[in-house]
Amino acid sequence: MPTNATMGKSKELSMDLKKGIVDLNTSGKSLGVISKQLQVPRATLQKIVCKYKVHGTVLSLPPSGRKCKLSPAAERKLVRRVKSQPRTTKKQICQELEAVGTQVSVSTVKRVLHIHGLRSCRARRTPLLQKQHLKARPKFAADHMDKDKTFWRRGQYVWRRKGEAFNPKNTMPTVKHGGGSIMLWGCFAANGTGALQRVNGIIKKEDYLQNFQDNLKSSARRLGPGRSWMFQQDNDPKHTSKVVME
Repeated sequence: MPTNATMGKSKELSMDLKKGIVDLNTSGKSLGVISKQLQVPRATLQKIVCKYKVHGTVLSLPPSGRKCKLSPAAERKLVRRVKSQPRTTKKQICQELEAVGTQVSVSTVKRVLHIHGLRSCRARRTPLLQKQHLKARPKFAADHMDKDKTFWRRGQYVWRRKGEAFNPKNTMPTVKHGGGSIMLWGCFAANGTGALQRVNGIIKKEDYLQNFQDNLKSSARRLGPGRSWMFQQDNDPKHTSKVVME
């Protein structure tokens, strides 16, 4: 009878030992007795005996399920590709693999990336920084390392009375760029503001006249300057067009 010594350094039991285990169990010996006799864990004996009873063999069976289309090397290459270029889509990856003769589905690519801890997330929006900005930031931080915490407080406090919030001496001028712009038409009088109309595209003479008809008279009635009032404008060519007001 083979003993545990025949196993050698391999974790896998030899075929002779597996057959011997089945023979001992078939002869009526319990798994506990066989375990003590051969110095093999009882759980291992149970797996071998159950496999023999179900499949009639102690040979290693082929793994169940469909064979993976991507080899470990291909998976590593795929992961490196995505890490170096995070904006790559799953569809682009499938097309690149198909070009080299490997056809995989989008779900396969997604599963492989998930296994390696990669998730598809919406890109966060951050301020657009040029190279000079990236170089200037470390320099700014180094130049201001000795500043106390009061230097970094956001905002500026002023002493003012109620209603003086927008007095120029009580405000902090700021400039923002890159947000786009729109063109607006508006009017105002001494006692308030009139209509505010957005202008789409380049305003022409006809658009300017139509805007008068839609907004100027209604604004004049709402502001209530009476029947005697004068509309003032600059010398833009479209502004000097003749306007008939009823």
